[in-house]
Amino acid sequence: MKSKILGCILGIGLFTSMVVPAGVIAQEEQHRTNQAQRYTVTDLGKVGPPPGQAFFVTNNGLIAGAAATPAGVMHAVVWFNKLKLDIGKPGLGGANSMAFGANVWGQAVGVAENNTPDPNGEDFCGFQAQGFPSSGSCLPFLWQFPSMTALPTLGGPNGAVNQINNLGQVAGFAENTKPDPNCPAPQVLQFKPVVWKNGKPRALRTYPGDRDGAALAINDNGQVVGASGDCAAFNFQLLLPLQPLHALLWQKGKMTDLGNLGGTGHGFGIIALNMNSKGQVVGNSDLPGDTTNHAFLWTERTGMRDLGTLSGDILSAGLAVNDSAQVVGVSLDANFNLRAYLWENGQMTALNDLIPASSRLSLLLACSINSSGEIAGLAINKNTGELHAFLAKPKT
Repeated sequence: MKSKILGCILGIGLFTSMVVPAGVIAQEEQHRTNQAQRYTVTDLGKVGPPPGQAFFVTNNGLIAGAAATPAGVMHAVVWFNKLKLDIGKPGLGGANSMAFGANVWGQAVGVAENNTPDPNGEDFCGFQAQGFPSSGSCLPFLWQFPSMTALPTLGGPNGAVNQINNLGQVAGFAENTKPDPNCPAPQVLQFKPVVWKNGKPRALRTYPGDRDGAALAINDNGQVVGASGDCAAFNFQLLLPLQPLHALLWQKGKMTDLGNLGGTGHGFGIIALNMNSKGQVVGNSDLPGDTTNHAFLWTERTGMRDLGTLSGDILSAGLAVNDSAQVVGVSLDANFNLRAYLWENGQMTALNDLIPASSRLSLLLACSINSSGEIAGLAINKNTGELHAFLAKPKT
């Protein structure tokens, strides 16, 4: 049975609707240990319904994400030192946008709607599917204060950007002009993993037999990770219309299949979500039987390593890794209660165990970790049930 895993893009999307998960808070208290409180938590404020959250934190503390506006649409935002800037207004002229990545130079990337109805009636970025009023096609963007610029696609009307490195190279995916007969309505056109250099898109190869794919992360060495597979109904876990069958690494013109943890990809999927500057890769893979999946850490020396789950849980995803090989992500129990985790030195620990017990936030998703060990993600206010973005900083 497939679940609705919450996650970050890199990577990874969110529920289209969400009841206050009291089970999360109860489970947190049940599993809380007496470990030292290693992190302080900064509440970045309400982000509204999914997919609002903090997606990425740079090495100098700039955070990219998305938050709902009073008008009931989703806007790309950036945070710095608790200050929040709405970069989705005016955006590209459409209603909705999200910022998935940023770099140390203050550039942010993501997706934004224009105000031209999609010629094929596609809901490529899933804003309609997630309950938001939609205005047009969904385009990849590059933002640098004070304006947002659309990046070219491969000829089709839609595309998306997931990350930008410190050299200004951008990774994402975009439609070409070829209809894909395997796509379920309303998706029509084929889409490919793409890297933009100097604003020009270059399609990357997909695994043989896979028609569609997406690039999800790029490091400063130009290494790219992502996945390819089958065109599918909009995937609320991944925020793209893909069933990922192969986790891929692209480098120096070569594509490498990173393998799997025994599954076929026809359950939750097999996907590489993020990487560090050393070429270490994280993601998640189906296990044998495709009924569950686990987070993985891949290195060229060891291959794909199963990171397991938090105690009592059955599912996990690896959402980010820094150069110290600290992995962050999400672990879920059989009722799909969510717990953010930190994995290091072979051990996975609930992030809520490492913050003050008095915190009003329960940390659901750890989406990004930078070189200083700062972690950005999604939390729930224990008192109000509202979803908030957070930044957790190691105590010095």
